Parts: sequence; C-alpha cells; structure tokens
Amino acid sequence: MRLFFLRVWLFLALAAYVARMAAAADPQPYGVELASIGSQKPDATLAATSELLSLRRSAPVSPFGLIARARSDQSRLKSVLESFGYYQSRVVITIDGMALDDPRLGDRLSASPQGTASRVAVGFELGPLYHVRHIAIDGSISPADRSAFGLAEGDPAVAAALIDAGARLQTRLQEQGFAFAQVDAPVAYEDATDPVLDVGFNVVTGPVAVIGEIRFVGLRRMHEKFLRARLLVHSGEKYSPAAIERARKDLSTLGVFAAITVQVGTAVDATGGVPITFDCRERARHAVTFGTAYSSDLGGSVGSSWTDRDVFGGAQQLTVSGSVINLGGSATTALGYNTSIKYLMPDFGVRDQSLQLAIGAVQQSLQAYDQSALTSGATLTRKLSNHWSVSAGVSASDERILQEGATHDYTLIGLPLSVSYDSTELASPLDDPRHGMRDSLSVTPTRSIGHPDATFIISQLKLADYLDLHALIDTDPGRSVLALRALAGLAQGAGEFSLPPDQRFYGGGSGTIRGYRYQAVGPQFPITKEFPISTPIGGTAIIAGSVEFRQRIGENWGAAVFVDGGQVSSTLQPLPDVFRIGVGAGVRYYTPVGPIRLDIAVPTKRYSTDDDSFELYIGLGQAF
Repeated sequence: MRLFFLRVWLFLALAAYVARMAAAADPQPYGVELASIGSQKPDATLAATSELLSLRRSAPVSPFGLIARARSDQSRLKSVLESFGYYQSRVVITIDGMALDDPRLGDRLSASPQGTASRVAVGFELGPLYHVRHIAIDGSISPADRSAFGLAEGDPAVAAALIDAGARLQTRLQEQGFAFAQVDAPVAYEDATDPVLDVGFNVVTGPVAVIGEIRFVGLRRMHEKFLRARLLVHSGEKYSPAAIERARKDLSTLGVFAAITVQVGTAVDATGGVPITFDCRERARHAVTFGTAYSSDLGGSVGSSWTDRDVFGGAQQLTVSGSVINLGGSATTALGYNTSIKYLMPDFGVRDQSLQLAIGAVQQSLQAYDQSALTSGATLTRKLSNHWSVSAGVSASDERILQEGATHDYTLIGLPLSVSYDSTELASPLDDPRHGMRDSLSVTPTRSIGHPDATFIISQLKLADYLDLHALIDTDPGRSVLALRALAGLAQGAGEFSLPPDQRFYGGGSGTIRGYRYQAVGPQFPITKEFPISTPIGGTAIIAGSVEFRQRIGENWGAAVFVDGGQVSSTLQPLPDVFRIGVGAGVRYYTPVGPIRLDIAVPTKRYSTDDDSFELYIGLGQAF
C-alpha cells in the first residue's frame, strides 16, 4: 500500500513539474516603459538599442527568456549612456516591480495566468556628466588644423564627439595633400576623483602627395575618352578626397552607371602621385518603364517609355514614350494620346551643356477645347553652377483646335528662354523635396500663323520653397516640411481671342488650384442652347499660390494638408478680383522612386452648378 501511494505521489510531482516547465515555455507577453533622460538624441538611441522594445512583438520569449533579455539590455543600455558621457550611470530594470536578481522572479512569472502581460520598467540613474579636461595630440599639426578640430577642453565627453573630432582632423589633413594621414582612435583616461576625461590622439601625417595616374575599369560601352574629358580631377593636382568624391558623383549623374567606386593607391608612386582607379559598373543599356495616374477631372492615364541610356558611347539618351490620356474625367470629353521621341546629347560642345531634340504628337479632348498637334523642338541647356542653369531653344507646332464649334489651324514658332534655380539637391524631380527652392523664369516669344495671325510673348514665373520645420517642432530633419508655391503668368501682344486656345492661361487642377476642375477657373463662354455647359475661354494672365504642410508618419507613410488659391483674367492683377480657393488633405506612401500621392480637395465656393463638389488626385511625386 505504501508503494502504491509513493507511486501516486511521484506521478503527481512529475506532472506538476512538467506542467510548470510547459508554462515556463509559453510566450510571456509584456509591455515596456522606457524612462526619458530628458534629451531627444540619447532617448532615441536608447529606444533603438533596446531589444526589449525592438523584439517585443517579433520574437516572443518565455518568462525566463524575458529575464535574460532584460539582463542583456542592462549592459547594452549602459554602453549607450557611457557613449553620451555618463560613465557612472546605472540601468535599473524591474519586471512587475521585482528586480532582475530577485530569486523569486522566475517563479512569479511562471505562475502568472497564461496571457497576462508583465510590466517591464526601464529606468536610469545617470550620475555626473563627464567632460573633457585635457586634449593631447601626439604629432605635428598646425594651429589652423587644431582650430578645425571641433573639440575643446570643457566639452561634454560624448564618445561620438571624440570620434568625430579625430575624423575631422584626418579629413582636413588629407584635404591638404597628406593622402595617407592617419588619426588613431582617441584614448581616454578617467580621473579617479573627478568626472573628467583626459583624451589623447595619435596623428601621423605622412608625405604630401598629388593625384597620380587615373585609370578606369569596368567600362563596356562607355568611351573612356568621353569620361576623361568630363572628369573633374586630373593627374598632378593636389590630392583631395573631396575633389575625388565630387568627380565620382558627377560621373554618376550621367545616368549610365549603376555604381562607381574609387580605389585609391596604398602608397605614393615614384612620381610623388597617388594612383586612383574609378571602378565603373554600367546599367543595362535599355530600360522600359510604365506609369499611371488618375484625377477626377482629367481622368486616368496609362503610359510606357523605352530608353536607350547610351546610344553611341557618350551617354546620349534616346527615349520613346507614349500614353493614353483622358480615361474619363469631368473636364474631358473623349480619349486622347500623348507621344514623344527625345534625344539628349550631354556635354554638347562644352562640358555642362546639353542639347535635346524632341518631336511629339498629342490629341486631347477637353471641355475648354479639342486639340490635335504635331510638335518639335530643340533646347540647349547650360549648367552655370550646382544651382543655376539657363536654356534657350526653338519650338514649332502644327495644330488644329476646335473650340465652341469653330475649328482653327495654327502654326506656332517659338523661342523659349528660361533661367532656373534649384537648391533642393535631389537626383530626380520625383524625389521628396525637404529643403531649398525650385524657381524658374521663362520667356517665350511666339509667332502664330493661323486665324488670326499674332505675335506675342508669354512670360511665366514659378517659385517653390521648402522649409524644414524640425527645429520648430522638435522632430527629426525632413519629417515635417512646409511647402510654398507661387505662379504668375502673362501673355503680351495679343488678346484672349487672338491667342490660340492652348496658349492661354487656365486655372484649376493639380498644377494650380486643387479642388476646382482642370481649366475651370477663369473667363467662361456664355451658356447657350447650342452649348448648354459652361466652357472655359482662358485668359492672358494668371496668379496662383499654394501652402502645403507635409508630415512623415512612421517609415513609409505621410500626410499633407493644403490650401490653393488663384485667378485667371485678362490682365495681371496684384490684388485678386475673383480669387478661387481650394482646400484639401492627402496621404503619401514613400517608395524608392518617390512618394505615391493621393489628395482630395474641395472648393471653398462653387461659382456655378458646373463646378465639381470635390476633386481626387492620384500620382507619383508631390504636387510640386
């Protein structure tokens, strides 16, 4: 009998142990309360470093695994605090109010009902902030180099600042021609009594050098002669890493290369130069792209393009594109198309000067007019600096336009001239501008041969300014942007009805005043029995402006709110007469090729029953 009860007791004990181990293996849900130390950058670094936070949802753990993760975070977060100068700091982590070294913690978590979330509190005892007491530099550098060091005695002993100071000094020495200058990682000595560090840097300058032999490797179709003529650095010039990097980036702008890396020689050659090799990897020669967009006024569009990125080995680009447009839409009356062939020759005649030749055909049926046209043009563009460029060209078009039941044929010869300023520093117009300006002034004298003949000049001023608000609202750079846009245009030398309809100004749509139908803002033909729907006439002057606030949300999402306003008239009026205002909001999804935009806008006032109650816009890239 005793043996029987002994067996039963052993069985129950074993079952309890197995049940306990099974419970211990169940995932232990938990929440994390991470204390703030009162400074944005350290707080962000602590949050990004904590595995308790980053793995909370993606990697569930058992109760004992949670304890191990918390202990690992203690040392990890301690290193972060030390990197910001808190060398006597302490990381305090509790789980459900119990310390990690409490022997009862494991049993307490294992005994919790399944699914009950534990509360993990992470606190910090900072201690004193250490400062730099003395800086010692072992090596010969000039007083000017020392002033550019960027680190002074008495500064907080932040690890990143110490490392950056050494990197700045090394870069400065290399820019002076010391190609192999080396600044070792700083060595810090802690005082036994005061919260200060003595920091030492070992500097080896090496010999002064120049740029030696320049080689290109990896070229397949690109001609080396073309690249050498374009290259911004040359053999015999003072060695400068910044100049070499500028040359690499400049070659990358040709659009031919997938990647360019620079390999610098490890020693000075017999001539006193450092050999440099540009290792180039060319992109696929041909590319095919597809695109689509939609707005409730212009309807949908679907298009494709084919590009030869390097026609003759000198980065000449040939692009053939076509799209179907006006797929529905309240401002359209039938399907249309838009096709073009463009040929671009970089460094035409001289460096930083390009010539583009283009021909195209367009057909569109809008409420304002129906148009069929063949176009051609040549544009010479000269880059004056990183921000400024000018262009001049000649354009021609042969078109037929139907408006209010009357058909007219026109032949237009224009001489477009423009000057542009762009400080947004973006590789593509589709990228999201976060700072800087995009401005342009264009003047196009035009001769119109048709009914009637006319000679006129169309001038347009476009301004766009992007203000990064991170300093005002305490957020990361580029996350909160205020975008401003202004447009003014004037046609001189011809009146409304002597200007071809497609040369007049119209308001409404994503390019001017969102919320109003495309081309709906401006003078209108009177409604008659024959034409019972209001038809835009167009005007000889336009002013418009926009204010848009853009906010990034998380990694890939964003939102925007905006106000657009403007008017179209027969004269340019600084003080608006009939000013149309649209307001709206939208969402953004950020992709590697630019943000996908969805905006909805409404007019603040509907001036006629023909005005739409709202407009919807979907496309790639910001509105401006």
